[in-house]
Amino acid sequence: MGWWQVNADTLAGSRFVISPLAEVFASLTLLHSASGSHPGEQEWLRTHLPAYRALLARDSVTASLVRAGLGREWIADFLTPTPYDGEDFGDAVARVRQVGGARARAHLRMSLAGALPAELERDDLPERAAALLEWVWEETVLTCWERRRRVLEADVVARTAQVSRGGWAAVLDSLRPGTRWLGENRFQVNPHEYPPREIAGAELVFVPVTPRTGWVSWEDGRRYAVVYPCVGALAGDGGPRVPASLGGLLGPGRAAVLVLLASPMSTTQLVAVTGQGLGSVGRHLRVLRDAGLVLRRRAGRSVLYTRTAAGDVLVEAAGARPEAPTGDPSTPAAIV
Repeated sequence: MGWWQVNADTLAGSRFVISPLAEVFASLTLLHSASGSHPGEQEWLRTHLPAYRALLARDSVTASLVRAGLGREWIADFLTPTPYDGEDFGDAVARVRQVGGARARAHLRMSLAGALPAELERDDLPERAAALLEWVWEETVLTCWERRRRVLEADVVARTAQVSRGGWAAVLDSLRPGTRWLGENRFQVNPHEYPPREIAGAELVFVPVTPRTGWVSWEDGRRYAVVYPCVGALAGDGGPRVPASLGGLLGPGRAAVLVLLASPMSTTQLVAVTGQGLGSVGRHLRVLRDAGLVLRRRAGRSVLYTRTAAGDVLVEAAGARPEAPTGDPSTPAAIV
C-alpha cells in the first residue's frame, strides 16, 4: 500500500483548502471519462461534452496530451500543482504554464510508463495544457463556480466538525476509498505498492472537489495535498435523494434538509445545496428541532445543524442513506 509517515505537528497544522484549479482539473477528468456518476454530472456532461470533443478533434496534439497526461494510474505531475490557500484560478494555472517543456515531457513519460508519442516531443506542452484548463474553466465551470464553491465550503465545515468529534483518524478514514489512518503516524493514501514517504514537518492540505475523483500531489517534499470528492449528498446538482415515504411524512423540502444533515451544515449552506429559500430552510429547521430530529450548536463563528439519534433512526428507516463517493482508490497524482 502507499502511505505517508506523518507526525502530530503535521496533522495539527494541516487544513482544508478550496482550489478552483483542482475543481477544473477534476472536471477535465470527468470530461475525459465521459461517465457521470449521478444525475447532476450526467446533465453537465450532456451540456459540455460535445464542445469538449469538438475542441480535441480540431487539435490532435492537445488530444494526445490529455490522453498521456491522465495516464492509466499516474497523472503527469505538472498538471496538478499542489494548491495554495486562497490562490485564484489565474495564479494557479500560471504555475502550469511556467513549467518547462523538458520537465513536462519527463512527467508525461512517467504517466505513460514509457516513451512519448512523436507528436508530444515539443516544448509548448505546458502552454497547451494551461490553455485547455482555461477553456474548461471559462466554458464549463465559471458560470457555476459560486454554487460549487458553496458546496465545497459545506463539505469543509462538515469535515472540520468531524475532526472535532472524532479526531483526524475519523476524517482520514472517510475521505475516499483507499485512504485510512493506519496508526503509528502512518496515513494510507492508496492501496498500491509504492514506497512510503516521510512528510513529517511538511505542509499538508486537503482539497475537496465536486466530481467523484481524487489524487494526491506534492511539491519539492515541502507541501503535500490530498484531493478528495465531496460527500455524495453534497456533490450532486440535483439535491439529496429523498424517499417518497419520508417526503410524504415531512414534506419534500423538510425531508431534504433532514437527509442532508447527516453532516453538520449551516443555514446558508443548506440554502446553497438545496436551492430552497432562506425563510423556507429556517422554518424547516425550527420544525425539525421542535420534533427532536435536529440539534443546533456553535462551531467558531458558525451555527451548525445536525441530526439527532432520533433523526438518524427516521432517515435510516425510510432508506435515505447518503451516497458515499464511488470509484477505485486513487494513486499518487492519479484519477479514481
